[in-house]
Amino acid sequence: MRMRYVVIALIAVAYVLGSQWLMTSAPESAWVAVALLSPMLVVVVLGAWGAKHRWLSVGATLLLVGLCAAALFGAHVSAQVLYLAQHVGVNLFLGAWFASTLRPGAQALISQLAARVRHLTPGKALYTRKLTFAWVIFFVAIVAVSIGLYALTQFDTWALFANVGTPVAVGAMFVGEYLLRYRLHPEFERTTLGDAIRAYRQGTGDDTSVIAPPSRTDPVK
Repeated sequence: MRMRYVVIALIAVAYVLGSQWLMTSAPESAWVAVALLSPMLVVVVLGAWGAKHRWLSVGATLLLVGLCAAALFGAHVSAQVLYLAQHVGVNLFLGAWFASTLRPGAQALISQLAARVRHLTPGKALYTRKLTFAWVIFFVAIVAVSIGLYALTQFDTWALFANVGTPVAVGAMFVGEYLLRYRLHPEFERTTLGDAIRAYRQGTGDDTSVIAPPSRTDPVK
């Protein structure tokens, strides 16, 4: 299992470095855009289908087919605009996905995942709902910075933010939240990245878990 994570991490790093090189060094070409966007779209297609988000899976498939068709028939597509659309689109989708679970009466996305790993007490439910909202703000901020850099700076600067700065920011968000979580709530059980991955693989439906009554070790605030 650990080796699988290492392989996935190496592939992700290679993709990031390859994207940075293609964006800044290779000539603009629709096929270059296809090469860069295809891995992300394939992941979206498979992940959305497995999570029963059929509309998203079909939409990503149609987009991939459209990009290939445009390249095949020689249609001129600005690679830089496609790169921006990819970066902004992914983060907008994630932000909208997280935000959609914050509607009244719904269980927040991170609360759903947490309930599959540990017993979801009222204190954890409140914390994970706030954390879901924090991720919404994070994705919105990434989109705003991305558009701002694209409009106001050189493309190389934007590409560095998209390919390097964004993954670093995501990692910092995970690490910072992990450290803050156990500083604010030392009573919470420790969870690992493997726990989170296994929880996600169980699906992201609207199922709910039994919420325990308040206790002295896990007060509702």
